[in-house]
Amino acid sequence: MKIGIVLYPTFGGSGVVATELGKALAKKGHEIHFITYSQPVRLGSFRENIYYHEVALSDYPLFEHQPYETILASKMVDVVKYEKLNLLHVHYAIPHASAAYMAQQILRSQGIEIPFVTTLHGTDITLVGKDPSFEPVITFCINQSDAITAVSQSLKDDTYSHFNTDREIHVIPNFIDSKENLLEIDYVKRRRYANDDERILCHISNFRKVKRVEDVLKIFALVNEQVPSKLIFAGDGPERNNLERLCRELNLCGRVIFVGKVSDTSHVLEMSDLFILPSETESFGLAALEAMAVGVPVISSNTGGIPEVNLQGETGFLSNVGNVEEMAENAIYLLKNESLFQQFRLNSLKRAKVFSLKNVLPLYEDIYDRLVKIKW
Repeated sequence: MKIGIVLYPTFGGSGVVATELGKALAKKGHEIHFITYSQPVRLGSFRENIYYHEVALSDYPLFEHQPYETILASKMVDVVKYEKLNLLHVHYAIPHASAAYMAQQILRSQGIEIPFVTTLHGTDITLVGKDPSFEPVITFCINQSDAITAVSQSLKDDTYSHFNTDREIHVIPNFIDSKENLLEIDYVKRRRYANDDERILCHISNFRKVKRVEDVLKIFALVNEQVPSKLIFAGDGPERNNLERLCRELNLCGRVIFVGKVSDTSHVLEMSDLFILPSETESFGLAALEAMAVGVPVISSNTGGIPEVNLQGETGFLSNVGNVEEMAENAIYLLKNESLFQQFRLNSLKRAKVFSLKNVLPLYEDIYDRLVKIKW
């Protein structure tokens, strides 16, 4: 099958999932065409059955802001026509679903029928979608999609709550390629960041307010008072300056390491003891799943889809948003109980396998098959 995948090509969860989905489909023999404004960061080097079509942006004196949605729709029309695609799969509602609908109508006027699948990832529903100026468009796009998926039951419920739709929404979770067994610790690499008697906590995100990265630092400060530790921040974003300021105020800069944006987060996770995720909201919690896939327990908030991934008292601990004291207490309790910590590591790896690629990929393929073979 020839599939066009439209995505944001950044480090965010939707872009990571869309890219990894395309790579997995290509391995199974599908022909994948990525359509976006720059090469996806997780795409890597040349791969068989994968093609990349750049949406070229140009400056027009008439426009204060580039009309990306229109340019994207035109590019989608072009790729569908000349690459003879069977289906479009767009990740994130705005502006990808609306551009897909526009492209679909243009192609229909030329005698070409193509279905499109919309995958909802989170902030397109829980943040952007709540903006009254976007709500009518998102509602329309959901209702016009030929199939809709959401990455968690929580996000599915939020969609029905916020938008006027009775369309079927299929819950297809994010996925991970987990390790078969716990890895041996690479002490040579680990000693570059911490001593053998120190624990390593980590956080990976795009440093937006919704991630509550300052809470990560506050939790670490409390943990470090009782358990000598280092904290690794991977990623970057608008809250970076505030985070560095707070780090100086708490006199923790010598114990906090900023490694910036990392294309392969496994290098950070594999030498970490705990992953900290105190987000205001998470539609799924892909970063937590990536941590669990290498046997790293998770200390997190209990919001959105996180409890569907991180199981209370088994793979980590859940607390109310903002309760940094309880999160720190849970982290300390786990780090001070070695046998329990090791059990949580095994539990995390086992739980991650539930979200393995071999379990999730057929769910998408089933939707593709039904659209292409039955409806169209």
